[in-house]
Amino acid sequence: MWARLGVAVGGSMPRASRSGWLHASGAGCAGKRQQRQASSAEVALKKTPLFDFHKAHDGKMVNFAGWSLPVQYKDSHIVSHMHTREHCSIFDVSHMLQTKVHGKDRVKFMESLVVADIAELKTNQGTLSLFTNEKGGIIDDLIVTKTDQGYLYVVSNAGCAEKDSVHMKVRLAEFKAAGLDVDLEFLDEALLAVQGPSMSRVLQEGLKDNLNKLTFMTSTVATVFGVPDCRITRCGYTGEDGVEISVSRLRAVELIEKLLANSEVKLAGLAARDSLRLEAGLCLYGNDIDETTTPVEATLVWTIGKRRRKDKDFPGAEIVVPQIKAKTVRKRVGLVSTGPPVRQHTPILSPDGKVIGEVTSGCPSPCLKKNVAMGYVDSEFAKNGTDIQVEIRKKAVRAVVSRMPFVPTNYYMG
Repeated sequence: MWARLGVAVGGSMPRASRSGWLHASGAGCAGKRQQRQASSAEVALKKTPLFDFHKAHDGKMVNFAGWSLPVQYKDSHIVSHMHTREHCSIFDVSHMLQTKVHGKDRVKFMESLVVADIAELKTNQGTLSLFTNEKGGIIDDLIVTKTDQGYLYVVSNAGCAEKDSVHMKVRLAEFKAAGLDVDLEFLDEALLAVQGPSMSRVLQEGLKDNLNKLTFMTSTVATVFGVPDCRITRCGYTGEDGVEISVSRLRAVELIEKLLANSEVKLAGLAARDSLRLEAGLCLYGNDIDETTTPVEATLVWTIGKRRRKDKDFPGAEIVVPQIKAKTVRKRVGLVSTGPPVRQHTPILSPDGKVIGEVTSGCPSPCLKKNVAMGYVDSEFAKNGTDIQVEIRKKAVRAVVSRMPFVPTNYYMG
């Protein structure tokens, strides 16, 4: 699963950012209100290298994390969602923070900030990880790749970009003061997410090497449809087979136009991105995880390397590691219901009507024709199959704690 960035399904914008590995407010009053806000504040918003391209293709632009981004295009959110599941879509995720970590102490530096075992990664392999604070709270989620070019490639959430960059710079100063060899390079490149079952066939037409060599969470640098020096990472935020392509901002439009020349490919916006990630059971930073949640509460224990658990050498380890064996008070779970849509902040109730938690993300699932959601509940109600209720318009509606992902993922494992 890849917690990355997007727009919160059902209306309110998230407090921060993914991510990712990105987070349908385009429909209804909330989307229209955001579009009006985007129009009035457009001058102040940051723009990706594809801003004019989006406008020329009837992208409905909204303010997301200080960026002007398309929430959808001509197609409805549902059409874009299903096209991604059945064919292939392109999402502009250039707003995300891309960083290179250089120097012989780069792994040690990164491990001082995150929970993953970076040292054990194979060359050109990446992993989802978490920046944590000393209390075990999640500062952000990010993907770290150990490249064969002498640096770590890091992608983190746009809504957390300033916080993340400051966080890394503070630690950088500490490392340099200690005489260690590490440097940061914040990139000004475009980033395209190409997602869906047709991705491999579409992208292979523009590559010399066999794309089948690139498995899930591995990365390479290649020329793509004549555009050189593109970093291709096989990952994504939809649950489908896909890649994220980091490309020169000067050639981003050229690359996206060549990809769109294939009839399998369409543009998609933040609305589809969010409902896709929720069907895949992936977290949205600022909604489903934040500095008040630990990896254990968020059911993200798998992101913590075994060596890191043993050594307790990541920020907040003294709090987080004991939680792995103990039972936390609350836990993130998936929910399925029918009837009225379940939205963020919806109270979660026990069968006898007691408040036991709150929904953090929710939407009607285009694939399942049911409502899917995730949220935090008292641990005694966290077992899959548990009957609970959600309070919608002051009425209790039956729901069931359900395993995630709600829709099976299709990552390419080789």
